[in-house]
Amino acid sequence: MGNHNGEPGLKRDLKTGQITMIAMGCAIGTGLFLGSGMAIGTAGPSVLLSYAIGAFIVLLLMGCLAEMTVAHPTSGSFGTIAEKYINPWAGFIVRYSYWVGNVLAVGVEVSAIAVYMKYWFPDVPGFIWILFFALVLIYVNATSVNTFATFEYWFSMIKVSAIVLFILLGSYILFGGSNQSSLGPQNLVNDGGFMPFGWWGMWVAIFISLFSFLGTEMIAVTAGEAKEPDIAVPKALKATVFRLSTFYVLTIAIMLMIVPWQSAGVDKSPFVKVMEILNIPGASGIMNFIILTAALSAMNSQLYASTRMMYSLSQGGYAPAFFGKISKKGIPSKALAVSTGGIFLAAAVNALVPNSSYGFMMGISMFGALFTWFMVFISHLFFRKQWERNGGRKLPVKMIGFPYLTIVGALLLLSLMLTTWVTPFKIMLLFGVPWLIFLTVAYMVWKKKNTNHTALQKAPSIPDNDVKVN
Repeated sequence: MGNHNGEPGLKRDLKTGQITMIAMGCAIGTGLFLGSGMAIGTAGPSVLLSYAIGAFIVLLLMGCLAEMTVAHPTSGSFGTIAEKYINPWAGFIVRYSYWVGNVLAVGVEVSAIAVYMKYWFPDVPGFIWILFFALVLIYVNATSVNTFATFEYWFSMIKVSAIVLFILLGSYILFGGSNQSSLGPQNLVNDGGFMPFGWWGMWVAIFISLFSFLGTEMIAVTAGEAKEPDIAVPKALKATVFRLSTFYVLTIAIMLMIVPWQSAGVDKSPFVKVMEILNIPGASGIMNFIILTAALSAMNSQLYASTRMMYSLSQGGYAPAFFGKISKKGIPSKALAVSTGGIFLAAAVNALVPNSSYGFMMGISMFGALFTWFMVFISHLFFRKQWERNGGRKLPVKMIGFPYLTIVGALLLLSLMLTTWVTPFKIMLLFGVPWLIFLTVAYMVWKKKNTNHTALQKAPSIPDNDVKVN
């Protein structure tokens, strides 16, 4: 079952623009359109600092990820790298955590889509929309990686256009389009100053801001199907981090100057409030459409990521071999099928026990993503030393400030995850810690059963990327 030739079979069809938009699409989700209100309520205007620090952590993460992904462009990405440079146990828990996190996140998104559709079709049962959109996106993911990327490109384009339009309209209101004296930079310091909840509020809001950036790591998963990973991956990573940071900080700054922070996100999305001030007809209908697009886009990307992670688990010998089979169109269709099984399970659980299931799915989903991020930093510490010791080729992209900035990133992320124990996000650790214990036991059982298997003698060798840059 262990594969020693890397991860063959996937087609390298993804272009730089498509990769950038996939990551943007995955990261710009309901976190910005709806969740920003929660972040503002936690930190007040100092949420701007929270997002800036969140962006800094992501910048460090992307630096580490870019270097390792260019060295090893596989769909298993951070899971395969953790296995090769730390040990097989690390690769096992990273890939399964990320896989389950994405599968459950898709379940959460598809359940939310049913709610958004009620705005236009209040009498149609929610499960019909869940089935309809699940089938559409399964079809998109099963056709070819190019079909998936094209859909994701346009989903993302709608969201990015909505944000750019919001920034332009907001700037117009603030600097010339309105005579209301209640608007302007003074809103950043009114009502208790810039930090009404002190440093603690600002710190907790960093954690909320990280939800808005979840999905940027998708670029590393797409590397296994990128046309020229050496060029595409670093370019896409830089573009994504820069655009996301600018979008989030600008958008929230404009929100705070137009809508006083104490009323942001209490009853409706801050985006809708700004549209109402502008007297845009059908503001809530437009917003509902954008949020629906955001959810579909996130669901599309998460389905892609969970499929590639299950494929990688099979290639590594940690899941049944048939999940590693590739269809004629270059898609790991069996891995896609098992990942969609998770969607329907999550959607069914969500429909049957909505109160407890949502918290459980969110808890594991959040933990899966942030734990993966933490392990990227840890993997990088091992990777760089071994790469240089083994005389690896000179890479076109290199994380600066090694090992200090890598350690700073890991410590910041770990501190934020531990902080959740004394916040409303405690659920993440309540489910995350038992989940890691469960995976460790599962790994030990698997290892015992496969003692004589060649997959255990050494980690599957993943091919270095020898694409030459002209």
